[in-house]
Amino acid sequence: MTSESAISYEDIARAAERLAGVANRTPVITSRRTDALLGCELFFKPENLQRTGAFKFRGAYNALSEVAEGADAAEGVVAFSSGNHAQAVALAARLLGLPATIVMPHDAPPGKRTATEGYGAQIVLYDRYTEDRAEIAAAIANDLGYTLVPPFNHAAVMAGQGTAGAELFADVGPLDYLYVCLGGGGLISGCATAARHLSPDCEVIGVEPAAGNDGQLSLQAGELVSIPVPDTIADGAQITTLGGKTFEVIQRLVSEIITVDDAQLVEAMDWMLQTTKLLIEPTGALAIAGALSEGADKLAGKRVGVILSGGNISPTRLAQLLVENRV
Repeated sequence: MTSESAISYEDIARAAERLAGVANRTPVITSRRTDALLGCELFFKPENLQRTGAFKFRGAYNALSEVAEGADAAEGVVAFSSGNHAQAVALAARLLGLPATIVMPHDAPPGKRTATEGYGAQIVLYDRYTEDRAEIAAAIANDLGYTLVPPFNHAAVMAGQGTAGAELFADVGPLDYLYVCLGGGGLISGCATAARHLSPDCEVIGVEPAAGNDGQLSLQAGELVSIPVPDTIADGAQITTLGGKTFEVIQRLVSEIITVDDAQLVEAMDWMLQTTKLLIEPTGALAIAGALSEGADKLAGKRVGVILSGGNISPTRLAQLLVENRV
């Protein structure tokens, strides 16, 4: 079993064994235009090409595998998510033969809700601005005798997400910088753990929405800081605070947390579509938007990794954002 506290690289290696042949080993994508713009060698890890369209499948399948393998295996699982973790848990539960109930905000992207239902999960809606999703999910888990699998503050979830970073280092070797989106911290804590083991001189940079910089504030304060629900198009990063487990890893292993605004996210999505033909959702564009914002002054001559965390956005929604931002 994965440690209940901070994860180790051995936890990530065990997660990789579980995910072998189940999760996609996403490729490494490069872009000469982006390299020329930033003066660096840049390597994209496109988790929009992962099952369910986001990195979340890695952590969900690893965590649910632990549930299914456990001596006291629960009757099913409960999760709460705005969409990508919801889809990931729903698919992982179907593959492992577990019923799943997902607590989703009423304003979750319609495509994410439809996909979650399509994988066979039961949906319970809530208001993200007035209700506590964790409390709702915990009550359901208690009533049904299910296991609660949170989206980030869970050791097995963190370890599963770290396999994305481990694959990137295995494919391209050591890096100077690794940019990772930051919502609740599951992906960056896993990737930072992989970086410490596989590329110890790599600086891991977290990127948050400017309207939702709870991670940046927490790192500066040296303790968890909570904020109101962020008003941002990056729905996967509309988090009010990091988890205790993820923050512990971030404090030790993440060099810096920077922010980008929504207009920068749309510009980054447009740039990725034009230069790599990859469709990236707003949260998935946080890392590349952060790298673009730091520019050649910081990145020239460096080897840079960027995790593109997801691509669950409809072409119609992307077109709307491009028009609204006059890109």
